Amino acid sequence: MLSRQAIRSIRAAAPQRTFARTYAAAAATQDVKPPVAVYGLDGTYATALYTAAVKTSSLDPTAKALSSLGELCHRDAKLNSILNTPTLTDGDKSAIIAELQKSMGASGSNETIKNFLDTLAENNRLGLLNNVCEKFGELMSASRGELEMVVTSAQQLDNKTLSRLESAVSKSPMVGQGKKLKVTNTVNPDIVGGLVVEIGDRTIDLSVSSKIAKMNKLLNDTL
Repeated sequence: MLSRQAIRSIRAAAPQRTFARTYAAAAATQDVKPPVAVYGLDGTYATALYTAAVKTSSLDPTAKALSSLGELCHRDAKLNSILNTPTLTDGDKSAIIAELQKSMGASGSNETIKNFLDTLAENNRLGLLNNVCEKFGELMSASRGELEMVVTSAQQLDNKTLSRLESAVSKSPMVGQGKKLKVTNTVNPDIVGGLVVEIGDRTIDLSVSSKIAKMNKLLNDTL
């Protein structure tokens, strides 16, 4: 977790950097084609980072570093608040980057990651970090031939049930040749029971709440 004391302690000694062009623009000149298109400003940064990582043969360590940063953003609400502060000074930004690199351990020394974080800071886009990590994850999943399957249930499903679902769906025409399912279980008590399965851009709604809604509509239409 980042603290104000940590920021103050690093601020004075942190070197300032000036870039002739942004990291995103530099990476955009590369001839690497990303596996899928991701949109928005966060998608632009994620694509630029992916391109630069491929060109510098640092894709795996970069992916590891982004995964670590994404986990940090998810569990540290204070960090997200700091990253989105509009009044950060150059010294604050340098201190934040130093702390982020420290949190990543060895992967934080990756030059591609250093340039990426420096560019986010220079362009006042540190608040995009969490979203960029998510979009980069989408690019990595696509490059590995993974297809995300999100299973929503009223209660947490056990590993055996998830494995059975994965096995059944993997044989479905919805999963393309050579694709590997990446299964995530989310909990939403509002569905009451049953399951909602999302595979790519397809949704299979087998929830009790959906059946109740259909029944109510049928009754209303009849009456």
